Order: sequence, then C-alpha cells, then structure tokens
Amino acid sequence: MLNLIIAETALELVPKKIQKHPAVTKHAQRMDKKPCQLLLDRSYHHSAMKNLDNAEKRGRPDIAHRSLLAALGTPLNKEGLLSVFVHTTENKIICVNPKTRLPRNYSRFVGLIEQLYKEGKVPKENSVLLSLESMNMTSLIKELKTPYIVALTKIGDPKPLEEIVKSFSRRQGGTVIVGGFPHGHFNKDVINIAAHRFSIDKDTLDAHIVVSRILYEYEKALGLPEKRLG
Repeated sequence: MLNLIIAETALELVPKKIQKHPAVTKHAQRMDKKPCQLLLDRSYHHSAMKNLDNAEKRGRPDIAHRSLLAALGTPLNKEGLLSVFVHTTENKIICVNPKTRLPRNYSRFVGLIEQLYKEGKVPKENSVLLSLESMNMTSLIKELKTPYIVALTKIGDPKPLEEIVKSFSRRQGGTVIVGGFPHGHFNKDVINIAAHRFSIDKDTLDAHIVVSRILYEYEKALGLPEKRLG
C-alpha cells in the first residue's frame, strides 16, 4: 500500500482578514454565498490576497483538483493499493475514499469542497467519499504508521524516480509527500517529517505531473501493468 499526501495544499476558505475586501464581496454576491463560504481563489481574489501571509503559496484549489484527478484515476487506486490524503495550509486533512469520482469540471469541484468545509463530510449520510478534520501532518503520519516516508522537493537530493520507487517496492509501500502549493518550499515542520527528501528533475514540476509519474513508476515496480493485461 502506498500513501500519497498532497501537503500544504493551497485549499482553504477565504480568511476572515479579507472577507470584507471588495474583490471577495463581489465574488460572493455573484455566487450567492457569504464570503466565509467561498474557497480562496487567486483567480478572483488576487487583489485581496496581497495582505495575507505566505500569499504566494495560497489560493490555488485547482492544484488539488488536478492532482486528485491524476491519483484517483490510476490503476494503482483501482486495485486498492493507494490511499490519498490532502493536507492544507491551515492543518486540515481531507481523507479521500478510493471510490470517489471527482467532478472533472473545476467549478463543480469548488462547489463540492465548499460543501465539505460546511458539513465536514460528503455526502453527509451513507458512504462517505470525502471527510474533513483538523489534524496536522505529524498526527496523520502517526496514524498511518509507515516508517518509510519520502518528500519530493526541489531542494532534495537529486535522484531518478525509478530508484526512489524501488525503495518503496522493497518495503511493500510507504508514504510519499508532494507539495500542493504553487510557489516556495515545504515548511520546516512538514519537511522534517520525511527522513528522505529527493528532487526528481532540474525544473520545478507541477504537482499533478509529479503525482502521475511517481504512481506510474510504482505500478511498474509492482508489475501491475502486466497483471492487469492478463
């Protein structure tokens, strides 16, 4: 089993500090919602975000959307060999049911996550597909109980993905951490969780590209493509 954590993801509701900013209130009126019910999104709230701490790492729900689509659609997930978690900048954890079929339309995804923040789980009854709780990375790692943890970061030691994945396959799994933010690096409290930190390319790659590549390499290490073809 491989655990994938999309960490420090730029996914949060509009902070109280900027809820009265014109860019936010106008967007709220258009959506017929209260400012506090909206996801922070740089596409709409850029001018309001100038006063936020670490603004360059925030307001990009689309990163989570693309990364989750990339992970949940893999054969690895379909075979029940993948667990996916989203850790946010405000230390909340979204647990993702492997059977979840996320909307491919971004606007519908935003609406789903706003509903999740309001109700704590989606759907509210029956089989829960997404659940939200306050939890930091340290607590999540303790719950997962996986001793082998790798963070993929531009400032890590250069290493080809194939070699990184061999370490996972030898241990029959582990936890891989991928950044869910547009710019910058992991905070110290997140990066220190991983004993192994690697860089897989000379350039900074989009999160969904990193997710796709490492999951495919892990599938190959398991011989999954051949098994699925019979």
